[in-house]
Formats: sequence, structure tokens, C-alpha cells
Amino acid sequence: MSERKVLTKYYPPDFDPSQLKRVRGPKAAGPKVQTVRLAAPFSMKCTSCGEYIYKGRKFNARKEVPQDEKYLGIQIFRFYIRCTRCSGQITFKTDPKNQDYACESGAKRSTEPWRMGRDETDEQRLDRLEKEEEEERNAMVELEAKTVDAKREMAVADALDEIRTRNARMERANADGTEVGVAAPTDTEAERQEREDAEAAKRAFEFARQVDSMVEQLPDEDEDMDDAASASTSGSMAFTPESSNSPAPKTETAAAPAVSAASRDMPPPSFKRVVKKKKDHSALLGIKKKPSLV
Repeated sequence: MSERKVLTKYYPPDFDPSQLKRVRGPKAAGPKVQTVRLAAPFSMKCTSCGEYIYKGRKFNARKEVPQDEKYLGIQIFRFYIRCTRCSGQITFKTDPKNQDYACESGAKRSTEPWRMGRDETDEQRLDRLEKEEEEERNAMVELEAKTVDAKREMAVADALDEIRTRNARMERANADGTEVGVAAPTDTEAERQEREDAEAAKRAFEFARQVDSMVEQLPDEDEDMDDAASASTSGSMAFTPESSNSPAPKTETAAAPAVSAASRDMPPPSFKRVVKKKKDHSALLGIKKKPSLV
């Protein structure tokens, strides 16, 4: 098996290095040519056999750089390809002026309607640009006129609506027998909000005043009840025949302090939530529960 990297080379016995001569050939004259891989830049038809070559088909082409062909300092390149059917030579080159490719020989470019206006002179191009600019200007003038007409129509429609509303109001007033006057100005949202706030504050102050008066009346009632209780006890302690003959007033005076004492000893109302105990429905259904082990 031979070595992968050869370090020594074989020299035959009759090898004479003096017989080796270094020869420099002349440089290739003419345009520089190199082989490149490219795709057909446009659809074409071969003039020799009529074969259609579609855009995007790949070829091994020869690229030539002609030194004397330039456009505004931009180098023009020429390409040589072979027909896929008859192997005829087809030549095309770049076209920097129109940003495209131009077919030279061997094939005919297919008709492309969108390129019909490119093969025109400078005068034709200027005329075409002037016509397009004039058409655009006319389109803008027409658009402005349409906008003005639309605004005028909207203003006329608003005026007609206002006139119809006024006529309807006058007819309604004549039918009712009232005079048509200027409508009272409506309150704004801010004024209405202020008025509502003032009314709410007034109601709150009145409620607070009523609560204060009720609190002041409560001590006076308690004092009156204490005086009545003391008077009833003193009357019951002084026993007379007249009082024995009339027991009804004694019971009434004794009941008053008892009620007041009960009302004082009564706890204040509580709003705490009371959890009701759940009913044992298993006993009603005859189900016996096992005693818990815990």
C-alpha cells in the first residue's frame, strides 16, 4: 500500500536535471475568457433547430470580457452557450443601458409585451414621460374638483336639514297656538353635576342634624323614666287604706321600672353570622354510622 504523503520521489537512473529547460509561453492575446455556470436570463428560440429554451435553464457558459465595450464606464460581458438540441452556439451580452440582456446571435428572443416600450429613442422617451406627467396632473386636478364638489354637497345638505327642522317646528307651534321663541339654553354637563352634588350634600347635612337631635333626646327620656321609678317606689312604701283599695295603679308603676331595667340589661343586637347545625338525615333513612376512631 502506498503512502498517503509522499516524502521521497523516484528518479530513474538516466535522469539528467540539466536537460530540463524552463519555457515561458506567450500570454494569451484577446479578451479574457473563463467558464461560468449561469441560467438563461430570458426565454429564447434557437434559430438552427427551433428548440425553445426557457428562462432559468442552467448552462455551462463561457464568459468573455471585451475590453473595448463599455457603457458609461460599466463593463459589458458576453456569454456563449450551446443549444440543448443541436449544440448550436448562442451568444448574448449584458445591457446596462436598459438593465437587461441583449441577444446577439444563434437564437431569437421570445416576444415579451411588457418590454415593447423599451426599444425607443430618447425623444420618444421624453414624449412619453411628458404625456404621463400631464395625465397625472389632470388626474390630480380632477380629484381636487371632486373633493370640492363633495364638500359643497355636504354643506347644502346640512343647510336643507336645518331649514326643514325650523319649518317643522314653526308648523307645530302654529298648530298648538303657541308662539315660537328662542329655545332656552340647555344646562351643560358640569352645571348639572354641580347641582346634583349640592343636593346630595344638603341631604347628608339634614340627616346628620336629625341624628344629633335624636341622640340629645335619649338622655332626657332616661331621666324621666328614673324619676317615675323613684316616685312609684316611694308611693308603694307608704301604705294607706286608699292605696289598698286600688291595686291597679301600683302594678302599672311597678311594671315601668321592670321594663326599663330589662331594656337596659338587654345586650346590643349582633349581626354575627350564625352557623346552623346540619341535620342528620342518615338517622331518618335508617343508616347507622360507624363511631369515629379519633
